[in-house]
Amino acid sequence: QVQLVESGGGLVQAGGSLRLSCAASGRTFSTYAMGWFRQAPGKEREFVAAVCRSGANTGYGDSVQGRFTISRDNTKNTVYLQMNRLKPEDTAVYYCYADWFGHDTWGQGTQVTVSS
Repeated sequence: QVQLVESGGGLVQAGGSLRLSCAASGRTFSTYAMGWFRQAPGKEREFVAAVCRSGANTGYGDSVQGRFTISRDNTKNTVYLQMNRLKPEDTAVYYCYADWFGHDTWGQGTQVTVSS
């Protein structure tokens, strides 16, 4: 089973950028679809972005479309989330997940705070 460790969160001003990374253990990273969700205080977990096993196809939540970009490097067992033009409403804990044919594994989350 893969294990996931997120990094790259922090405090940024509105309009700024951050890049999150999610490093996966194991030798079968390329067999997992990967993605990101986020959860703000008092709100439900929200889909952010996903990328297929090869990296060729991606999908985004409506609230981040056009501002965030997901990518992966299967040689480094890592998935990235480039976040641009950040808004205060992007403040949340961001969770990486790995999907192996319907079986999900989650990371511990990384906090992103966007100040106005």
